[in-house]
Amino acid sequence: MDLHRKFPAISDLKARARRRIPWFVFEYLDSATGAEVTQARNRAKLDEVTLMPSILHGEITPDLSVDLFGRRYPLPFGISPVGMSGLFWPDAERLLAAQATRSAIPYGLSTVASRTPENLADCLDGNGWFQIYPPRDPGIRADMLKRARDAGFHALVLTVDVPVASRRERQTRSGLTSPPKLTPRLLAQVARCPAWAMGTARLGMPRMRLIDSYADAVTGLSSTEHVGYLLRTSPDWDYLRALRDGWDGPLIVKGVLDARDVPALEAAGVDAIWVSNHAGRQFDAAPASIEALPAIRAATTLPVIFDSGIEGGLDMLRAIALGADFVMMGRAWHFALGALGARGPAHLVDMLRKDLLANMGQLGARRLSDLPGRLMP
Repeated sequence: MDLHRKFPAISDLKARARRRIPWFVFEYLDSATGAEVTQARNRAKLDEVTLMPSILHGEITPDLSVDLFGRRYPLPFGISPVGMSGLFWPDAERLLAAQATRSAIPYGLSTVASRTPENLADCLDGNGWFQIYPPRDPGIRADMLKRARDAGFHALVLTVDVPVASRRERQTRSGLTSPPKLTPRLLAQVARCPAWAMGTARLGMPRMRLIDSYADAVTGLSSTEHVGYLLRTSPDWDYLRALRDGWDGPLIVKGVLDARDVPALEAAGVDAIWVSNHAGRQFDAAPASIEALPAIRAATTLPVIFDSGIEGGLDMLRAIALGADFVMMGRAWHFALGALGARGPAHLVDMLRKDLLANMGQLGARRLSDLPGRLMP
């Protein structure tokens, strides 16, 4: 089957994934918070970014590579950390980490993934980024960092836009609890998705194994929270400095929208700033990430990473034109797995590469650094 003919866009992968994974799982993956206004704003504001095509520029072979943290990545995108990734497709973390290694792009593992750093050690080749939800206990923090470093993760991502749990109403309506409990209602949905069901039966219902290893007995959680909420804290500037002292590799702060925070982040010794509104999953009155990007780019010479609302190569080029050095995606990789299983991530990489090349050809852009010059005023 020619995958590019049948699934030429992320929207095609999403549509097939919706049929192949249980509804409560799809709702968790696809939903945002509140009325999902921020999620819609991300899309609308990206569509407002226009680029001027070029004519008579002759044949070009665009260079898609990016230098970041002393490494050269052949593509300007990577795989964002996503909590409970293994719920969306069986063994998602290992499948995605292995594809990241084959494509030489970064793979982000969440603290609340269903695999531990050690589970992925044999899949990584220096491409791992470990995303940490900050543990309250300094001893647990030090142990997490050691485990990530020993497993081969070279960059650390501190997520700062989750100071408290968000109310993901659509997710709650779906019936999903944490940890997942298969009620008769949810079992009926599982029965309609045999590939997901068989894979999950083989591996077991996904759990937050890294968090579980630090939580012998935790009580007092609601049905939509997990043990991580009792283990972690809302970080402050002192916490960031302590994390900087405890990690000797690149340190990225994820969830920045206000350029006024940039000088203090630089002073704390961070190595990159990740512009993100958590894809609208945390706060429903936030600006679109793409709206916040230009001011943050103007405020720093550090690498700027971007996510939220990206739906293809053209969106990546929009973000890069406005100042991003690198783009990360989360949902799309799981739509690819849901749609095509183990074949999905490789198809998505190829799809995005082709999309980037086609659009850069229209723009006459030989390098990513040419893109700001194609912005419409």
